[in-house]
Amino acid sequence: MRQFNGRLTSLLISLTLGSSLFPAVTCFAAQGSAPVVAHSSDPWWKHAVFYEIYPRSFADSNGDGIGDLNGITAHLDYLHDLGVDAIWLTPCYPSPQIDFGYDISDYCNIDPVYGTLADFDKLIAEAKKRNIRIVMDFVINHTSDKHPWFVASRSSKTDPKRDWYVWRDGKEANKPPNNWQSIFGHSAWDLDSRTGQYYYHFFYPQQPDLNWRNPEVRKAMFDVTRFWMDRGVAGFRLDAVGCLFEDQNLQDNPIKPGTNAFGDPNMESKYNDRLEEVHDVLRELRQVIDSYAGDRVLIGETSTSNVKELSRMYGAKLDEIQLPMNFFFAYLNKLSAADFRRLISEWDKNPAQGWPLYFFSNHDQVRHYVRYGDKTNNDAIAKVTATLFLTLRGTPLMYYGEELGMENNDPKRVEDVYDPIGKIGWPKEKGRDGERTPMQWTAADFAGFSTIKPWLTAPASFASHNVTVEEAQPDSILNFYKKLIQLRRTEPLRSGSYEPINTSDQNVVAYLRKGDAGTVMVAINMSGQEQLFKPDLPGKKFSAHESRVLLRSGQPVKPDDNDDAVRLAPFSVHICSLP
Repeated sequence: MRQFNGRLTSLLISLTLGSSLFPAVTCFAAQGSAPVVAHSSDPWWKHAVFYEIYPRSFADSNGDGIGDLNGITAHLDYLHDLGVDAIWLTPCYPSPQIDFGYDISDYCNIDPVYGTLADFDKLIAEAKKRNIRIVMDFVINHTSDKHPWFVASRSSKTDPKRDWYVWRDGKEANKPPNNWQSIFGHSAWDLDSRTGQYYYHFFYPQQPDLNWRNPEVRKAMFDVTRFWMDRGVAGFRLDAVGCLFEDQNLQDNPIKPGTNAFGDPNMESKYNDRLEEVHDVLRELRQVIDSYAGDRVLIGETSTSNVKELSRMYGAKLDEIQLPMNFFFAYLNKLSAADFRRLISEWDKNPAQGWPLYFFSNHDQVRHYVRYGDKTNNDAIAKVTATLFLTLRGTPLMYYGEELGMENNDPKRVEDVYDPIGKIGWPKEKGRDGERTPMQWTAADFAGFSTIKPWLTAPASFASHNVTVEEAQPDSILNFYKKLIQLRRTEPLRSGSYEPINTSDQNVVAYLRKGDAGTVMVAINMSGQEQLFKPDLPGKKFSAHESRVLLRSGQPVKPDDNDDAVRLAPFSVHICSLP
């Protein structure tokens, strides 16, 4: 829920579930090699494939045009066959839906639009049968203005919950306390006529910020985590975790040149974002998580392009967030071998020595099928990006439908916009509806998502890019993902080291994954031209006939007739094991 490079991004997940409930998974290598069992000393989340689901758009089980929990449960076999180990659900709590669930009015229930607590319990139980964990999105910065806490807080200056939120007097008559802006446009302060004070909201006016300096707020929110963990969830994605605190002196933020999509001056959020006190809360929350057995994990929305700053979110003793989300791939948006090589190396060797997490897309960004595609080779490029983040040392996080090559279907008129930021910022900011369209199950009406017209419309490409069609095509994006995820379960791709090779190559990103079980080479051609790639291996010479191809995409124009090289088709990958 953070805006960056013109889009909104979300980033914290926390996952939890007892290892006793999920036995070690035996993984079979490609090409008939021996099975590999996960290292018992590793927490499960290090080797899991995470899959983000936007419940409103995944599967409609009751024919109302909106996705629901039972729709997800009905498709667990699909996710299991794909190779998914954990599902992150974006908010499905009761909500007025101003920000489609990120404005929560009850943290300990399910919105009737999505089902009931009984439906949620069924999802947990059926997922467990398939060794799939469920992760809840935990919005800890703010609530809905309809939440009973805020209703009480705004009722009177003397109400016991007044200090649960951030209230301040105006600087002067009809002037907010300072110049802070909402990430969704305009002032971050809203005047409440009942008490004559302003309340603070980093996001929409309907999303007032909680006061995390109040011990009662901390206790209440930590109790929420216990409620869901006791119910069996695998953890939480922590939304907008960086903005929990604001400067108590309310100093004005620095103004930068230009204006944003909402017509406001560009601003540096110096005094209301990433304050040091955030780390105190994260350490306390981690202690709550760690009090439960089973390698519970926190994943964090920690949007910053600074590796050192992001690395701090692990904690000085790796005692805060286990998996801070780095948005490097989400922000680069170009196929640049040099840039990817640099970003991967920086994060693989992050200062905290924490375990990396990688992703390309989420519910706040234009899908990377569009951002990285060239409109001609998008399917091939989708396999390139899939290979990149599924073969690195780290945990991959997928966004529903990316395994099909789903693309955006952005609104064409402001009248068609559901997302409030699209309504506020149109036409410069069209909102996030385009990346939240229904999952594409079939080529039938409404992409097989519902029996009636759904709340959003799938792009026309659903006719060719859907589960039914792609399952029948051996060379589809979907089947490539399946092969890649299966291959990823084997050593050394599972946990081996990352070692870049041919680091001056401007077209090919290549690296070795080394482990006790051997060495795998990954070569990715990020150019639109065929490349003759000659691996520069440390201490040995590459031999094509001695290596064993595990997976490749694309067909080179010329045959592989050089034993010391690999011929790569445009936008293609080559994964092989080395002797």
